[in-house]
Amino acid sequence: MTQAHSHASHHGAQHDHHRHDHHTQHDHHREDDADQAEILDLDAEVLAEHIASITAWLPLKTSPRHIVDLGCGTGTGTFALLDRFPEAHVIAVDASPEHLQRLRRKACARDMDDRVRTVQADLDAADWPDLGTPDLVWASASMHHMADPGHALRNVHDMLPSGGLFAVVELAGFPRFLPEGAPEDRPGLEDRLHAATDRLHAEHMPHRGADWGPMLTAAGFTLDGERTVTVNIDGTHSEAIGRYALITLRRVRGAVAETLPAEDLAALDRLLDTSGPGSLLRRDDLSVRTERTVWAARRT
Repeated sequence: MTQAHSHASHHGAQHDHHRHDHHTQHDHHREDDADQAEILDLDAEVLAEHIASITAWLPLKTSPRHIVDLGCGTGTGTFALLDRFPEAHVIAVDASPEHLQRLRRKACARDMDDRVRTVQADLDAADWPDLGTPDLVWASASMHHMADPGHALRNVHDMLPSGGLFAVVELAGFPRFLPEGAPEDRPGLEDRLHAATDRLHAEHMPHRGADWGPMLTAAGFTLDGERTVTVNIDGTHSEAIGRYALITLRRVRGAVAETLPAEDLAALDRLLDTSGPGSLLRRDDLSVRTERTVWAARRT
């Protein structure tokens, strides 16, 4: 959950408000959702070690048995939590039926289908479905999508029992992949892409990059810990990183193409041309660099 860099999101694929033909719109959303799902899966593969370190850090007093994953996407957090807590069951909540179907297929393939229940829901709706009384609620890269995050925070607070934990994981924008000075024909391109997406998100997702600590305490939680995880993975460590960079920057292009100078757009297209000599997939100097911050808040 889906912004320039797609992560687990209760909204699923972003809507293209400029399309009016119903069938064209439906096909576009299906393609967009599939594209987003691939990024979520690549994100899980490339950043598995870092996600596991966050689940290991959570200040839990006992191992949770009932977990809710809000804005679960294709299951990055769901499966990290199931691996971390082998006695736990997870209710995975997302607005996208395609993402939930993909998650269920993974659960069956891992022989975990008896430990996962999926729920399709719009978390901006006034009334949430009954998600029981979880020991732990996990929301990774989904809270900043909320139209009214205060409403969502209060719902989570009311859902948790005394002592229950809420983990909010948020991102410092989409990752950077290119080394400094690249691409050689248009240095600084990635910085300008970041600036363009930041402007877009400031307008459409004002809570992206927010400090969730004060909002959690305002909703009645006691903040029990905060941690920032720095990610810097050499591209030679995983063949998936080139594909991760390609599909992420392809989505960035779709979001900001109209605002880019022609020279930047042409340079980006050369990186995205998988058959061209300047393709991202031909580079041996890629890396994944980003940060994730997690807030752990307890209902007292």
